[in-house]
Amino acid sequence: MAAPWWAAALVTLGVVGLAAGPRGCAAQPVVLASYAQPKLSLRPYDWTYLRVDLPASFSSITMNFATDRDIPREHLRDLPKSDLAIICLMIANPPIPDTSDYYLDNLLSNFLAVGSFGNTNNQSNLVQCIPFQKNTTIVLTNGQISPGIWYIGYFNGLGPARTQSKMISRGRALSVSTSITVEGCPTSALWGPYCNQTIETIGCSQFSRYNNSRDLLGLTINTRKILKTKENTRRTSFLSRSNHPIGHQLESNSTSVVGVENLITCAISNDSLCLRQGDIKFYFLDIVNQALQFEITAANFRLSQSASLICYLRCNALPQRDLHDYSGDISSAPLVIKLPNIGRWYIAIEILNKTQMRNTTAPMLDTICFSFDWQVTGCLNGKTGTDCLWEAYVLQRVPKRNPSVPFESYYVPTDERALLEYSHFSLEKFLTNSSFEQFAWTYFFLDVPQGSAGALIHVQLKSDKELNYELYSKYGGLPSNDSWDYYASRTSSSNSSVFYSLQNSTDSDMDLSIFYAKEGTWCFGVKHPNYTSNSQTYMSISLQGCHRNCNQKGVCHASVDESGLTFYSFCTCDRDHGGFDCSDELVSPNGHIRQSVFLIASNAAAILPAFWALRQKAFAEWILYTSSGISSALYHSCDVGTWCILSFRVLQFLDFWLSFMAVVGTFIYMATIKEASKRAMHTAVFILTAILAATGATRSANIGIVIAIGSFGLLIGWILEFSTARRFVCCSWRINLNVPHRWPNLAALFWNTLEMLNKRFRWLYLLFGLITLSFAALSWKLESNSSYWIWHSMWHITIYTSSFFFLCSMRVNTTNHSPETTYELTRQDTLPTTESSQT
Repeated sequence: MAAPWWAAALVTLGVVGLAAGPRGCAAQPVVLASYAQPKLSLRPYDWTYLRVDLPASFSSITMNFATDRDIPREHLRDLPKSDLAIICLMIANPPIPDTSDYYLDNLLSNFLAVGSFGNTNNQSNLVQCIPFQKNTTIVLTNGQISPGIWYIGYFNGLGPARTQSKMISRGRALSVSTSITVEGCPTSALWGPYCNQTIETIGCSQFSRYNNSRDLLGLTINTRKILKTKENTRRTSFLSRSNHPIGHQLESNSTSVVGVENLITCAISNDSLCLRQGDIKFYFLDIVNQALQFEITAANFRLSQSASLICYLRCNALPQRDLHDYSGDISSAPLVIKLPNIGRWYIAIEILNKTQMRNTTAPMLDTICFSFDWQVTGCLNGKTGTDCLWEAYVLQRVPKRNPSVPFESYYVPTDERALLEYSHFSLEKFLTNSSFEQFAWTYFFLDVPQGSAGALIHVQLKSDKELNYELYSKYGGLPSNDSWDYYASRTSSSNSSVFYSLQNSTDSDMDLSIFYAKEGTWCFGVKHPNYTSNSQTYMSISLQGCHRNCNQKGVCHASVDESGLTFYSFCTCDRDHGGFDCSDELVSPNGHIRQSVFLIASNAAAILPAFWALRQKAFAEWILYTSSGISSALYHSCDVGTWCILSFRVLQFLDFWLSFMAVVGTFIYMATIKEASKRAMHTAVFILTAILAATGATRSANIGIVIAIGSFGLLIGWILEFSTARRFVCCSWRINLNVPHRWPNLAALFWNTLEMLNKRFRWLYLLFGLITLSFAALSWKLESNSSYWIWHSMWHITIYTSSFFFLCSMRVNTTNHSPETTYELTRQDTLPTTESSQT
């Protein structure tokens, strides 16, 4: 089998050394990139992402968030999940916040303690979140986070609620303004968060060696390859690199080569590295492909018994004494890192005085010089593993070209070019055949393309017999028993992550998904017994949009993050389900029927005001109340999924518009004005309420706006009635300076107005109308995703009942079936003749 691309590329592995001292020439960091978004609006239970690229030369990133949400820190713990708005940060893939009570409690505890992310010290695989505040500024350096692709997640409300349902979601919208600035060092000769560390390069050399499973030492002679066969005592051949290609067979009297290793060695020799106690120097090692290990060794040093040469290592970030991935005393033994991840490994070396750690009065150590080298080991000719014995395959991506999910594809081995039309392949054909150990490993490498970090990797194993395989996965490195990101077997799995799911697995099937898989190289390792079984197992690996196609409880959609560089998928769930993949049942089937009946049947309350209006021959109001009740019933019938006579948007507009008109129409009816004036007011109200229903029907503020419009209409009606009765014309009013003579007339006017109001209304009905209107406003306020059906049903009942009481509160003239208007206020002899002459 030909060597895969990652093995062949290992011979060009880039290794560059960096030596950085704290006394380098400082330089002012320069702006590498900036991003600004003036306003981002999030509806209740809405979310979005923003992709931020941090280059390898970045020194710091400053993020400013300004929102219209200002919640005191001491009140954050009292907020329900549905009202908690948070910002999340994660490297390589869009964050999915954990909504468990334990996680949210820790989140709030960390934020209340430090006012920022709880722990940003290279927690690359963890989601870091903080609550939204009025103004939030976050500054992170390259000592805290790694370079690469980072995603910011904006979440307005958490929990498995009806985040995507058509049901009205009561809550507060959120507006966010974002400003991001990325700074870096002006030249490649400077490094560090403040660009105050200098850089120097280190020379490296490369050679290859062959080994068997029992001897991993090998022998180096300049640039010559040393080949060892399984029978080491029989024959050893030395062949020049120029005339011995990879994979060439040995002479007929020797056995075949078991493993081929490629080594790259970098060194600082001749005791040229000198350190004083307290100094620390940095280097970095770029591992661009899969490697077996790298080893750091120190030599040519003279240390006292109280001194140690300490080495710290950290992937993709500068190591510190109290923050590193690996550490060791290389003055006593080499430091070996097995199966390192792809990326930039930073190395820090310092002299440590163990005596001074115990006794602060101990003398300082003198300058110590030494040399050290590091060696990177990899495999060639299509092998991998600790001994270069395991089979490794690169999977080819085959796009499905689904317009709704642009990144959807499946992966098959390159050897299966003739079978690209099948999304699965026979696993037994590719398994490692080795007899040295009880279990063997077979590795499959695949690339998640750029811009598709919002997809999921779906892996499935189906066998005709009981599965005896274990599946390990790791991003950017080889998985093993000790190092993996996700693990699954027939009996157990790593199910503690929100980014991983193992479902519907049986003794012969294994089905797992990795949500929002990171862009780049993934490796899946299959651990299997060495003996050959007669089973037939098919393996399929695919890149999909939504988990299990939203469990058949919703529709999968794809969107683009705010930067426009990454696609991500999400589910639009049906009325009864919610959650990330619509797997949470929010409403049972019986509950769905109960809610549907309440929401539809509660509109029968419109019969009360409609009947009264018809009885009083107020035909305009009768049509308004009747059509409002019918349109609301049809709208909720469509909303719960029963029957849609028109499109959802049309029905929603009609429901809200006619409901607004019914409320305002009740107020206008209570004003006894001429029909011409009433028609004019109705026309104005038609326009205003239509605009409200068309531009934001579900806004919580609409109920207050509608009541304000109705009250204003009632006030205008009374002013028109009063001005007509008193024969006042606003433009003909004259200023009367004889104020003392007017006081008796004003007093009479006030008492006549009170008498008019007393005779016009039935105050008991008016009181009932105000009480039921208050209950309607309370029902509107209490609506939430979980209790929407009951409180909105109460809204139907109370709002129509309040209209009925308001209509009943008017005293009606039995002659013309209109509200009575012949009161003492309209008599012209109530005022003295002298006052009349003055007016």
